[in-house]
Amino acid sequence: MIFVVLYYKCSKLTHYGDPMGVPVRIDNDIYDAAKKTAKAEFRSVPNQIEYWARIGKCALDNPDLPVEFIKELLISKNTDKSLAEPFHFESEND
Repeated sequence: MIFVVLYYKCSKLTHYGDPMGVPVRIDNDIYDAAKKTAKAEFRSVPNQIEYWARIGKCALDNPDLPVEFIKELLISKNTDKSLAEPFHFESEND
């Protein structure tokens, strides 16, 4: 077993102002899979496990939705909105 510290936003903050981490016992096989995927997707291992947990929770909460749809929805929700280009409709006067 390996312990991984997952970070989550909560009302409790460390004296440095960072969210507190919670140690979680993770099976070695899951940790190794998360490590490989995290490297490929430019995440830390704890962030990868948290990402999988979010997808899993949403999938369980919404059994009618495909997992791929949930994944894309979470990605779009976390995308920096300032990077999106605004769309302007042409007016009839132009």
